Amino acid sequence: MNKKRIHKKQTGSTNNDLRLLALEGAPEGTIMTADAQTSGKGRRGRSWEVPAGTSLLFSLLLRPGFAPDLAPQITLIMALAVSKAVREQTGLEAMIKWPNDVVVNRKKICGILTEMELKDGGIGHVVVGTGINVNQTSIPEELKDSATSLWLELSTDRQNNGNENGQDADGRAVWEEVQPLDRDRMLDSVMEAFEGYYDCFLQTNDLSGLMAEYNEWLVSRKKEVRVLDPKGEFTGISQGINEKGELLVTLPDGETTAIYAGEVSVRGLYGYV
Repeated sequence: MNKKRIHKKQTGSTNNDLRLLALEGAPEGTIMTADAQTSGKGRRGRSWEVPAGTSLLFSLLLRPGFAPDLAPQITLIMALAVSKAVREQTGLEAMIKWPNDVVVNRKKICGILTEMELKDGGIGHVVVGTGINVNQTSIPEELKDSATSLWLELSTDRQNNGNENGQDADGRAVWEEVQPLDRDRMLDSVMEAFEGYYDCFLQTNDLSGLMAEYNEWLVSRKKEVRVLDPKGEFTGISQGINEKGELLVTLPDGETTAIYAGEVSVRGLYGYV
């Protein structure tokens, strides 16, 4: 995948910016990054704003040749790539909250929004927007129970692993502040992982080759979840995903149902995960 990166200090939405470039003929692999977003987009039209320089904000342009109904699986591939990159770059145990979040210590550090535009009955382009909380040193009070940043988790990890001499495992004083993480290095790591996973996906046009790793990192697997479906809320045991990226949930009566992302959300029985 040929990658061309375009960077902005501030923008409304990297997804919107990249969509316009896609309509102008930008090639697959184009990446739009920004230090700050004023009108970032989430699932179901939610908007959010990010303080400058704290997050890794990027959108990736793809022009796949497969059927439009496969596009939502790209979200799961990006979640897998982010999880792998976070693990490699920080040592933190990143997990996936199906379908589009990555969590550390049961708190969200990443959200993903995949948007598709059709052309002549097929896919014209796909824009995958990703936001990773990297260097935030604080989280708004109303989000503290469900969100965090890599910097905060590394700082907490150092404090928790300090010894009686006030040092961490590497001999550093636990009160020494964790240095800001390199967002460009994190982006490179995410993209390297994504390309490998995406190539695997393209070989079969499904997630059969990625299911085992995805399910290993699925935070809700074998746990009770609450499914928020417009047709009616229900609970069950999450079994992991199938090759289509659907979440398999076993109901109290023993029947297993496959849940397609769409308008459905999944939560832990007693909280965010």
